[in-house]
Amino acid sequence: MAEPGAAAGENGVGGRAVRVGTRRSQLARIQTDSVVEMLRELYPDLCFEIVAMSTTGDKILDTALSKIGEKSLFTKELENALERNEVDLVVHSLKDLPTSLPPGFTIGAVCKRENPLDAVVFHPKNCGKTLSLLPEKSVIGTSSLRRAAQLKKKFPQLEFRDIRGNLNTRLKKLDEKEDFSAIILAAAGLKRMGWENRIGQLLSPEDCLYAVGQGALAVEVRAKDQEILNMVSALHDADTVLCCIAERAFMKCLEGGCSVPVAVNTMLKDGQLYLTGAVYSLDGSDSLKETMQTSVNYPQQNEDGPNDDVQHVGITAKNVPGEAQEAAENLGVELASLLLSKGAKHILSVARQLNDAR
Repeated sequence: MAEPGAAAGENGVGGRAVRVGTRRSQLARIQTDSVVEMLRELYPDLCFEIVAMSTTGDKILDTALSKIGEKSLFTKELENALERNEVDLVVHSLKDLPTSLPPGFTIGAVCKRENPLDAVVFHPKNCGKTLSLLPEKSVIGTSSLRRAAQLKKKFPQLEFRDIRGNLNTRLKKLDEKEDFSAIILAAAGLKRMGWENRIGQLLSPEDCLYAVGQGALAVEVRAKDQEILNMVSALHDADTVLCCIAERAFMKCLEGGCSVPVAVNTMLKDGQLYLTGAVYSLDGSDSLKETMQTSVNYPQQNEDGPNDDVQHVGITAKNVPGEAQEAAENLGVELASLLLSKGAKHILSVARQLNDAR
């Protein structure tokens, strides 16, 4: 975490509490509380107030996410509140934020990433098993086309069905009914909820590449609100920022989203950023996967200038070397271009059409 700069005035911004927007779900509240806790440690003189609200994605629970076709399912209401000045910052799961933000907004902080892998939670009767040990035709619940496409290919003997609702609802559906043998969830969410003991199997990147931004929390702010932007920028984790810029640039170049299976895996080691990206047909039978790397080993330049607040795929990170951010973004674009040159557009457009027809 970076050192806090001289940011907001005493007790709040303009003499009032800093208002933090969040979704109402238990996981969203836990995530927001963790961010507010970090801010309180950095700025003990400031007052923070949490404002919870429901989003479209929270209200539509009978339709698969990929079918709703709305890019800002879990963010629009929060952004409206930000625009109306009802809140000063909003905490999101980064994977819920589209790669192009509405004008006037920016991601002012990307916090240190939790484990980005997917996890399998088994029905109590299957405790101790793995996916490969489940009986044939066992039903696995997931609302993600990305997970289903990869796992259908890997485990053709299993069946995959949509399951919606927040974490609590999905676990309840799993435990109290006999509809599902297991469900797939993000390990990060389970850990934040204190339910790590429910993880029966962690899916390695060989089994299942994860979603763009998975496991990272983002703080969205008004792009011109310098006071708040300076304040939250202390939360940036440089490694997570670079990984997520590369992932988001990859996704943006492919024009991916909830309605198509796009997946990634990133690693930063010895100043080298490695990005693996893949696209899949809905049943996983057709896929393209490649890995590229680039150096992100650049020193921090402390020059104030016109490019001070430059955004990279919606992220403003003044305390991360600009050249490193540029290299990460270029890596994502180059990898996407490579996949597009090999036929990714066709795979994704067929996946989109089939999903629309479902």
